Formats: sequence, C-alpha cells, structure tokens
Amino acid sequence: MLKSFFSDHKKTIFSAAVTVGFFSLASRALGLFRDRLLASTFGAGETLDTYYAAFRIPDLIFNLLVLGALSAAFIPVFCEYLTKYKKEGAFRLANSMLNLLALAILFASCAIFIFAKPLMSAIAPGFSDSQKQLTAQLTRIMLISPLFFGISNIFSGILNSFKRFLVYSIAPCLYNFGIILGVIVFAPWLGIKGVALGVVLGAFLHMAIQAPNVFRLGFRYKPILSLKEKGIRTVAKLMVPRTIGLAAQQINLWVITIIASMLTVGSVAVFNLANNLQYFPIGIFGVAFATAAFPHLSLAASRNNIKEFKIRFSQTFRQILFFIVPVSGAMLLLRAQIVRLILGTGKFDWEDTVLTYKCLGYFCLGIFALGLVPLLAKAFYSLKDTRTPVVISLLTMGVNVGLSIWLSRVLEVAGLALAFALAGILNLLLLLLILRKRMGDLEDQKTLSTTLKIIGATVVMGLAIQGSKYLIAPWVNMQTGVGVLAQTLGAALAGLLVYLGLGFLLKVDEVKVVKKFLPWRR
Repeated sequence: MLKSFFSDHKKTIFSAAVTVGFFSLASRALGLFRDRLLASTFGAGETLDTYYAAFRIPDLIFNLLVLGALSAAFIPVFCEYLTKYKKEGAFRLANSMLNLLALAILFASCAIFIFAKPLMSAIAPGFSDSQKQLTAQLTRIMLISPLFFGISNIFSGILNSFKRFLVYSIAPCLYNFGIILGVIVFAPWLGIKGVALGVVLGAFLHMAIQAPNVFRLGFRYKPILSLKEKGIRTVAKLMVPRTIGLAAQQINLWVITIIASMLTVGSVAVFNLANNLQYFPIGIFGVAFATAAFPHLSLAASRNNIKEFKIRFSQTFRQILFFIVPVSGAMLLLRAQIVRLILGTGKFDWEDTVLTYKCLGYFCLGIFALGLVPLLAKAFYSLKDTRTPVVISLLTMGVNVGLSIWLSRVLEVAGLALAFALAGILNLLLLLLILRKRMGDLEDQKTLSTTLKIIGATVVMGLAIQGSKYLIAPWVNMQTGVGVLAQTLGAALAGLLVYLGLGFLLKVDEVKVVKKFLPWRR
C-alpha cells in the first residue's frame, strides 16, 4: 500500500510533499539519533563546539557556490530547457552547470585548505589555541564534502524538474547515516576527526544514491563547459542575488558562532543542537511542501497562469500552517521532555539539558515562520525574482545580529535563539507583504479563516497537553527515561486527538485532505 502511494507521488503537491515529508521524517529521526550519539559521546563541551564551528566554511562554500545556483535558478531554467529543447538541450545545460560548479568548488576548497588555520580566529575568536587548531583540522577534512554535494544537488535539480521526489528524498537519510557511522565506527579510534570523515562519507552517499535514477532519465556525463550557453548566463544572473542572500545567512550563523564562542563553554554546541531540534518540523513540513510546490509554481509562472499560481501557493501555505503550528506548540510545551529523551544521556549532563531546552523554547516561537519562508522564497524564485528574498534576507540578518548581541548579554546562549526566532518572523512578514502587493489577493479570506481555526485548535490542544502532563506524571517515574517517554507520548497523543477532532468540527479543509491520504482510505 505504501509502495502504491509512492508510485502515485507525482499527481499533486500534497502527495509529493508526503513523499518528501515521509523521508524527511526518516532523515530527521536519523539526525536526532546522530545528535544523541554526538551528545552522549562528547557532551556539550569544547570538542563538540569545535565540530560545529568547523562546518562554517564548508557550509559557506556549499551555500554560495551550489545552493545559490540550484535553489533559485537551475530548476526554473532546466524546466524551460525541457520545454524548448527537450532532454538533449536540458542535459547539455546540466553538464555545463555540473562542470562549472565542480571547478569552482575545487578552487575554493584548495584555497581554504591552505588558509584554514588563520581563518579560525575569525570564526571562533573565543576558542583556545588548541580548539582553533582542531577546528582547522576538521574543516580541512570536511572540505571534501561540498564537491560531492555540488554534484548531488545537480542530480537533485534534475530529479525535481521531472517531479521524481522519491530517491531525492532518501538521499538526506544516507547523509545522516554516514555521520552516524563516523560516530560509531571511526570516532572510537580517530576521535572527533572520525565524525568529520563520516560527514564526507555521508555527502558521497547523498550523491551516489541519486546517480542511477538520473542516468535512467537519460542523463550522461560529458566534460563540456559552454559559458556561451544562454541557460548558463540566465542561471548566473538569477543566482547572484540568491548567493548574496545565502551569504547573509552564513554571515548570520558566523556571527552567532563568534558570539557563542565567547559565552559559556558548550554554547556553540547547545545552540546547534537546539537548532537541529527546531528544524525537525521545519524540514518535514516547511521544506517538504515548498520543495514539492516549486516545480508546479515554476510551471504556472512560465505559462503566465497567475490564477493557478495563486491557488497552488495558497493551498500549500495553508497545508504548512495546518501541520507546523500545532507541532511547534507541542514542542514548546514538551521541550524539556524532548531534550531529555533525545540528548540527555552519556556525557550530556543536566546543565547541558537545561541550556538546550531553554534555547529550544525560544526557537519554538519562530518555527511557524521558518517553516513558511521556504515556500515564500520559492514563490519568488518561480517568478524569476531572486532579488526580493535577498534584500529581505540582508535586512533580517542585520536585525538578527543586533538582537543577538543585545539578547546574549541578557539571556546568554538562549538570547541567540530568541533573536533567531524574531528575525525569522520578520522575514516571513516582509516576504508575504511584498508577494501580496505584487500578486494581489492570495485567497486571503480563506487563508485567514483557516489560520484562525488552526490557532484556536492549537490553543485548546495546548491545554490538553499541559493537563495530560500533570495527570500522567504521578503515575510514572519521572526520574527514568521510560517515565518521561510515557508522559511525553501520552500528552502528545491527547493533544493530537484534540487538534484533529477540532479540525473536523471546524471543517478545516486540510483535515479532509489528510484523511484521503491515510493508508486505510486507499
């Protein structure tokens, strides 16, 4: 039955989003297991601080050279080439893009490899000399991963353009699996460097699993690099603003790392662990629905079908809200239990747990916004407007940096999380206002009505969760993992039933759509 569903995954945005979301859930679950292993093995201390700081430069290379081109520019242009020049022309464009990106990544990685050590003072000035040296070593190992990710994301762009989401969705699972192998297999004899090798292995697996399906579509690698290709120039033109926006995001994370490195030892690790927890629902719902909607929005925009564009956008917007608002509310109320269950083991002590769930609590305030921003951004990209999201990103980056500096003085590392959440909300509001001004009515009345119903149902759900917590606690041993798990599952189940029940009573359309996709309804 599951197989039949996935074989039918191309029919609608919702079904495609379920495919992406299902494996995003699997990937995020592996990611939580990965973080649990990291926390229990190394604790929230100097070693894990260096590990997360070492990601800054490889992530910068990936975001600027790869994600900037692919997330905003490659898919719309590739879809256009498929329409005009069929597969032959589209694959010629893909080969040129692949070779151009590979050369750029290799050049950047070699330069960073040479200057890695002096760059550490700019990334984490609060680290000791030994931490900076270790961070530089980890960075050099991880520099191999952007090349694999560059190739892999070209493959992802091709698969998404053909609306083939299954293997693309599985790839992140293998990335996390590679890191898990790094912790379990390599770390016992190489320490944290073994985990860095796991990152490289995960990036390779991310690429390798997609290759057969891309070749099955007819793609064949060719060592061509045609800078005169019109599509290359179009991609370059579109990616420049997006790259600036991604640079702003990376600078944002860079500043956060700098500030966290000068706070209590372990602050870099705590921020990243809490951030990974908040991205669990964002990845499953926000990114999944936005990814599934992007080809449809791009196609509607390329055909100048404004009505279809608005319908697709507003439906996806409401679907994301329907899932992500209650999940973020539940996470806020159960944040201490979540952190204890997922991370509270081994060297991750109670002090680490308290710091992390405080961060998670502030993150939860902005999860709904961060879950909707990918859809808003892709709506602009499908209109071949990469400039607007960049301007907004630069503005919110400045706000986040200012708030981070101020709030970290008051709330320590938790202040960084609050600043991040507030900046995310501002980002969403500005993008939504500008899109609304440009496109006109986006089924506003229907969206507002649905949003109010979702908020109302979530409030009642929250009361059910809070009440269930206190009812269950006396019946279980809250000093044990089993007791905490029982309380968490019981409260979450009570909240889920209340939320869905109210959804049916309030006649929220998204509940009806979900019902159609339940396995026993097929």
